[in-house]
Amino acid sequence: GCIMAGSGAAGAEALRAPGAGGLALLGLTPSAPSCPHGPTLLFVKTSQGKEEGRRFYACSACRDRKDCNFFQWEDEKVSETRLAAREEYNRTHQPSCTHRQNVERYKNFVLLPLAKRRFCQECQQLLLPEEWGKHSNHQLLCEISTAQLQSPSQLLYPLENKKTNAQYLFADRSCQFLVDVIIDLGFRRVLSVGTPRLHEMIQSKASKEDDFRVRSLLLDIDFRYSQFYTEDEFCHYNMFNHYFFAGEAAHETCRKFLCQDNGERVIMVTDPPFGGLVEALASSFKRLMAMWKDTEKEDAISQEMPMFWIFPYFFESRILEFFPSFTMMDYQVDYDNHALYKHGKTGRRQSPVRIFTNLTPRMIVLPVEEGYRFCAICQRYVSSGNQHCEICNSCTSKDGRRWKHCFLCKKCVKPSWFHCDNCNCCALPTHACEKAAAGCFVCGQAGHKRSTCPSLSRS
Repeated sequence: GCIMAGSGAAGAEALRAPGAGGLALLGLTPSAPSCPHGPTLLFVKTSQGKEEGRRFYACSACRDRKDCNFFQWEDEKVSETRLAAREEYNRTHQPSCTHRQNVERYKNFVLLPLAKRRFCQECQQLLLPEEWGKHSNHQLLCEISTAQLQSPSQLLYPLENKKTNAQYLFADRSCQFLVDVIIDLGFRRVLSVGTPRLHEMIQSKASKEDDFRVRSLLLDIDFRYSQFYTEDEFCHYNMFNHYFFAGEAAHETCRKFLCQDNGERVIMVTDPPFGGLVEALASSFKRLMAMWKDTEKEDAISQEMPMFWIFPYFFESRILEFFPSFTMMDYQVDYDNHALYKHGKTGRRQSPVRIFTNLTPRMIVLPVEEGYRFCAICQRYVSSGNQHCEICNSCTSKDGRRWKHCFLCKKCVKPSWFHCDNCNCCALPTHACEKAAAGCFVCGQAGHKRSTCPSLSRS
């Protein structure tokens, strides 16, 4: 995943009184004020059973007030003095070096002999010899090799503070699988949105293998990557509000990259923080798709830019709400530094992370040696435990286990679930029926949870 797993609203926690409803996203507005992470998003507080509450702006990327404490009521009058102070705050909270300066530093760094190549772990920065003094009592890594420079995601600390940063990096197996699929499908350009591992694997192969034709552009909110990549290889980008920190120039870099000259087909691969608001992400991805469409000259038939959205399977209904053309693949995506989301026996359980795509499912061949097989009826590859249900007429399992059909619910359910006559649906045998009766956290009505409440804004 990429850094900054905000579910949006800074201060969501501070505003959510126990049992008093939740927050709904209203989206980006033209007049939105900005915080250091770009334009803020408009939210509304919803109270149980009451009319919508007061609207406010909060940071698009950080969920915790400690990480970005921006907060402003929509109808609040902000004085000139406060506006000036805010602008100054935003300016001073930008990185100390520009991307261009970092590119220059890198050029000087690679000219140094191995013995003089140092990286400060505390400042997360490549050091030139004249800067050693300033970092003399910091933890340094010495003799930084070319291989290390080509794998910055392993050199940099993953930012894993759960609320704000969720930088989980693809395991090699998953990364290699993605690269293989991209090549097999004939794509020559990859827009890597919050997928630094994928980007560096493509870059590394391109530098080593003469016949490797794929190129990648990384869009990521982690500015540390600007130390390792040129302005044509990396754009500092916030995927929660479609904001390019370097302004028009970076926007243009991205637009040019999406331009399919010589018929080089483009695919976007994104791995957002799982705490992120699906509607904010979907809005940004639609804007990237629109940028692609503007550059599309030859092929008017293809309606959408091809895309892989990597996300947990339990968000399927939310993603399909915004992208009805998408299908969920059975492939389990694994991460190196995530205790739970590791393949097979090494993690505590199987990874719930899947690939959602608008490509024809049968074109995406899943590795047979990892237990995937082709279902001729569904016309797609499925995991070995995913049995085709004659009644549903599809391979119904979402989590890799074999699911069972419930005739009362008229659908397949998890093997551990049983039909409860009280609730009139399938659930774990240990579930508490009265919870369902207590009703929804947002509107107070029975029969659904807060996450699926129809009264939540679906902007």
